[in-house]
Amino acid sequence: MNRYWFKLALVSLFAPFFLASASYLPNQQEQPTAAELKYSRVHSLGSGYTFDPRDGWQTVNISDLSYKYSPRRVHKVTKTSAPKTWYKNLADPVKTTIKNVFKGLEGIGKAEDVTITWYTGHDLLNPSCWKESVWAPTDNSFACALTLEGWTPKPECFQFLELCHGTERCVFVRVVDTCAGCAKGSKHVDLTKRAFSELADLAQGVLTVKMRRATEPLEWAETLWGPKMKN
Repeated sequence: MNRYWFKLALVSLFAPFFLASASYLPNQQEQPTAAELKYSRVHSLGSGYTFDPRDGWQTVNISDLSYKYSPRRVHKVTKTSAPKTWYKNLADPVKTTIKNVFKGLEGIGKAEDVTITWYTGHDLLNPSCWKESVWAPTDNSFACALTLEGWTPKPECFQFLELCHGTERCVFVRVVDTCAGCAKGSKHVDLTKRAFSELADLAQGVLTVKMRRATEPLEWAETLWGPKMKN
């Protein structure tokens, strides 16, 4: 009986300390919004789809060209994938049909071939489409920077683009910055790591893909694209 009361006394003595320490435990990771889940997925146009210029397609290049960066910013490409986040908890690849999922966000206009690359770190800071630094993309955003000079006419700031590596791997990104290091006159789209990795392995480096302009989505995800412009 004495042992029982002794244990009860110990519990009563230390219980407040356990309750106090519990309040310092980290909260569960913030859950993604419906829009973030929807627009961070690769989508498919279907195996029988044909890239017709009349549907707005262009060919562009993507890469990790070293001339864009100072020596301290050259990215050493390895076979490892992008950092794991809640985005990566989605099935990989996650393929969905545009009509059912991407309501309000669809490709339009003339298509062309472009080069794509990926950028990270300090290069993400201070995107030039805003006069003041109000937002900067992260590695998990779906944003891009375009050639600074010589690409005419090129997509404007805050426009959405649809990029496709074949018909089975397509993503939507928003123009938020310019790429001063991209070759003058080139049709070059510099992507965040997450957007690039949905189209190809980061180790692939340089890639030519199809691009066309896209409409704005009906649902907004600031973590993916930055603040929405006011009308």
